[in-house]
Amino acid sequence: MFKPINLPAAEQQKTVLIRVEDREVHVSEGQTLAMALLGAGVVPFRRTAVSGAPRTPLCLMGVCFDCLVEVDGSQNVQSCLVEVREGMQVRLPSGARRAGGSA
Repeated sequence: MFKPINLPAAEQQKTVLIRVEDREVHVSEGQTLAMALLGAGVVPFRRTAVSGAPRTPLCLMGVCFDCLVEVDGSQNVQSCLVEVREGMQVRLPSGARRAGGSA
């Protein structure tokens, strides 16, 4: 669905390492987390609490909330509004929020 643009080496951005569940993923610095996850083939991002339906980003601009993930222990983070950074820990939620979790 999404394909990266192959740039000459001089124009390519530095990569950073993030961890998605138990998988190490190298992504381009400066990308939003949503685009980095889509580029790495991570789908779905989450499953709904009521039906368990799979969800992936829809709007990529912070309106739809379909890209919610857990980042470094904080639940319900809109991945389309967060820039990747070295060492980021991402968890893909399933169902309702955990009690006592960060907002």
